[in-house]
Amino acid sequence: MQARFAHKTVLVTGAGSGLGRAVALAFAAEGARVAVAGRTAASLDETAALITWAGGTAASFVADVSSPPAVRAMVAGVAERYGSLDVAVNNAGVFRGGAPLVELSEDDWQTLISVNVTGVFHTLQAEIALMRTQPSGGTIVNIASNLGAHARRPGLAAYAASKAAVSVLTKGAALDHIRDGVRINAVSPGPLDTTMSLGPGESEADRAARMKENQPLGRVSTTAEAAAAVLYLASDDAASVVGTDLVIDGGASA
Repeated sequence: MQARFAHKTVLVTGAGSGLGRAVALAFAAEGARVAVAGRTAASLDETAALITWAGGTAASFVADVSSPPAVRAMVAGVAERYGSLDVAVNNAGVFRGGAPLVELSEDDWQTLISVNVTGVFHTLQAEIALMRTQPSGGTIVNIASNLGAHARRPGLAAYAASKAAVSVLTKGAALDHIRDGVRINAVSPGPLDTTMSLGPGESEADRAARMKENQPLGRVSTTAEAAAAVLYLASDDAASVVGTDLVIDGGASA
């Protein structure tokens, strides 16, 4: 087992389930101290427990990324507990849509923007402000989506717009702050083996049949595969990778 992140502190937002949990577990397996953050204490504590049961180090931080004071308190709390913030993975996000744009409610639009876009803006600001004061700087990976800058689907215009904004925000922030010692990139997953990729009333077997027919790879990607991409971008192996948006979608947007 590699230990690319031994003695490093990693913050993962949206870590209570799905990709966020997989990313947190993967960092812990490679030696990181992992701060898991999100809005639901119970699911965060479950992620932290999985890490500690495996011999790792983890702590939970309840925070809503759409609240600037909560984000600042989260980042300050991680630094106070562990002494640094070396890697941040901004994974918190929501999905709304599934119908033509004209039918999307104002509340759903505002939720998409406040969490998926403004939430990433808030976390980036707080993380960069801390990391650029550290002698070793830091690394940030934002989670966007293949639906956005890379591909579009009917019924998902607003969601795609929010994730396209994450892709562009990542590249702009990367250029602004690489000379500050903060290296920023993004990962854009396609369908993963989570409940989010299931259609209404669809079983996992139904999804597998649909993906075999429609997906170039013939299946969904696993959360472990997407997590591996995040760890690569956060590692010294990617030391010269700046402002990249790495698509992990089995060829769907190729």
